[in-house]
Amino acid sequence: MADPEPAEKPAAKEPAATKPTEKKSDAKAKSPGDKRPRRAAPKDADDDAKPEPKAARKEAPKAPRRPTLDPALARLLSIRDETDRRRPKFVRTASHRYARIGRWVSWRTPRGVQSKQRRHYGYRPVVVSIGFGSPRATRGLTPTGFRPVLVRTTDILPTLDPTRDAVLIAGTVGTRRRLVIEEAARLRGLHVLNPIVREREE
Repeated sequence: MADPEPAEKPAAKEPAATKPTEKKSDAKAKSPGDKRPRRAAPKDADDDAKPEPKAARKEAPKAPRRPTLDPALARLLSIRDETDRRRPKFVRTASHRYARIGRWVSWRTPRGVQSKQRRHYGYRPVVVSIGFGSPRATRGLTPTGFRPVLVRTTDILPTLDPTRDAVLIAGTVGTRRRLVIEEAARLRGLHVLNPIVREREE
């Protein structure tokens, strides 16, 4: 009889790969008691991409910086400027004597029987008179010539002329409604005299 074939010997186990010795610094960083923050992984190129820009604002006619003036009104405005430079300071009677009166508060005409200011003595302050006024057509206008219109709601905006009128938002209007009025005025090309949102000039 033929000898039986010898059984195959089991394959010898390969020696397990030895783990590289860790450095002391790594061992300290991985210790459970260490609470130091680990370094964040480097960001990808996609992370540095800038966010998409916001939706562009609605296009609207640009508000004029100056009104469209008639030549006659422009001449009167120049006369008003010259008159303002020559106008003296109107001082109330005895304002230098009593602090309660104040020097630059609202004017009160002198009414004393013996008042030297009322009788226009030269060494007394000047009294308000009609000769110091500005032209009637320019009264109430802004220095550039706009006619300020007090606005509390957006209902009055469609009736304004962008080449002549300017929006003056009332002081009693809150911030939320003020922003609505400013946006409505911007869409209509109206100039706002007292905006809280000022566009940066590039």
